[in-house]
Amino acid sequence: MSAALSPSLDEAETRRTRAMAALGEKPDGVVEAIAATAAVTPAEILALLPAGAATQAPEAAFEAIWAAMTGWGEVLFIVHTDDIVLEAEGSLPAGSEGHGWFNIHGDSPIGGHIRKENCAGITFVDRAFHGRRSCSVWFMNRKGAAMFKLFVKRDAARELIAEQLARFEALRDSYA
Repeated sequence: MSAALSPSLDEAETRRTRAMAALGEKPDGVVEAIAATAAVTPAEILALLPAGAATQAPEAAFEAIWAAMTGWGEVLFIVHTDDIVLEAEGSLPAGSEGHGWFNIHGDSPIGGHIRKENCAGITFVDRAFHGRRSCSVWFMNRKGAAMFKLFVKRDAARELIAEQLARFEALRDSYA
């Protein structure tokens, strides 16, 4: 980042203070809402979570993580913007690169084309969400927001599906 775009130490500390205050008010709330309250990015909120709650993987791991998750069964795929929270349930299809995109296709409601080059890293998030444990994988863009998120599903009793949770933990732990 150029010096003109990089925040001063005072500004960075002010952002951190605002983020910590907003997170303290609603520690199990929607990360994007907490970030908006503090006028920071979701990545800045994730960076403040307690040890083990947000595990980082490099952008180079995109395809390996995607491929590992294709065996998880049905997941919850979420795209969260200022205008919509789009949720799709289905198995994650395999993907391949072509024409500048990471193309996903198969027999699933989850399909399309991802601008993989915009992925700055992947974050495994394991935290309380409205009082319940929630586990997800966030593909983060260079602006500090989630391109999309994949969540471990819940069963009929609203508990995380044990087999999927074990796969999440093993994949996350491989990057810890």
